Amino acid sequence: MQAFVKTDRAPAGQIRSVPEPQPAEDEVLVAVRASSICGTDVHIWEWNEWARSRVKRVPMIFGHELSGEVVGVGSRVKSLQVGDHVSAETHIVDGTCYPCRTGRMHICEHVEVLGVDRDGVFAEYVVLPEMNAWKNDPDLDPALASMQEPLGNAVHSLLPEDNMEDLAGKSVLVTGCGPIGLLAIAVARTLGAKEVFASEVNPFRIGLAKKMGADLVVDPSQPGSTPARQILDATGGRGVDVAVEMSGHPGGLKLAFDALAPGGRVSLLGIFEGESSLNFDDAIIFKAARVHGIYGRRMFETWYQVKGLLTQGAFREKMAQIVTHRLPMREIPKAMELMKSGTAAKISLQPGW
Repeated sequence: MQAFVKTDRAPAGQIRSVPEPQPAEDEVLVAVRASSICGTDVHIWEWNEWARSRVKRVPMIFGHELSGEVVGVGSRVKSLQVGDHVSAETHIVDGTCYPCRTGRMHICEHVEVLGVDRDGVFAEYVVLPEMNAWKNDPDLDPALASMQEPLGNAVHSLLPEDNMEDLAGKSVLVTGCGPIGLLAIAVARTLGAKEVFASEVNPFRIGLAKKMGADLVVDPSQPGSTPARQILDATGGRGVDVAVEMSGHPGGLKLAFDALAPGGRVSLLGIFEGESSLNFDDAIIFKAARVHGIYGRRMFETWYQVKGLLTQGAFREKMAQIVTHRLPMREIPKAMELMKSGTAAKISLQPGW
């Protein structure tokens, strides 16, 4: 089969002819019908500091956001059959460690990530454990189906715990309007947030944030900009009930806490390069702030929440606006350049070698 392979511990990658994978007894073979590019894929493509320290095996097929068709099943597979439309939960867990056995598989101590620790989906075929293949509505647009993994990140960030209070009537801030931040705005609005604020410096993404339903988008890069003051003024001086940090930038981190109301909660999803500083007294302790680190999706509660959102046509229409480009898989280099240019949100990759 054809696949896009990270061939060396260096930037870029190559299309290679590689053996077609064969499913084990508890796995399925999936023909890739659509994939989409994540920031993690860009890091691996660029081979930045994070990728150099995190990716252990090269050569490797990267990519992890998937929509595909089951074309083969292992002998022990019971819940799936040939022809099923599936997406991938990308965290492959051992099922035996303490977190797995206490209902927290998303923080498995021995997790393997698709497209990082094992071969991914920038290929004609991929194998998945039965548990990791999420069965979709057969009519769901493959481009949207492949985005359920990052959509799950957004949902998990906004609803990070069992029995977490809902967003109805709450004020929400999203710092960083990359694809997951944009999805978070749409989710917050769909789940009944009273008002949604966002911060972003890229004009193209500012426009998309407004389309997703943001009432106010602050741009910290503007001369004289006071983003926290703007948000506090817009909330009558109270601040936001919920902040989700998705920029991975120290300024976004500070803004999330500066704009937070006393007793509010913050979810941290953005990945920071190196250490970041924060005044814990004012940001967390004196505000009685609740802080959640977000990693992946709650397996599989978040997936059921995503499934519910995708039953709503208006939400699917918003989600589709984030797909700014659809390219054949062979044009991954072009897609990576578009991602780095700041003129794309989500790029959907279709079969085409």
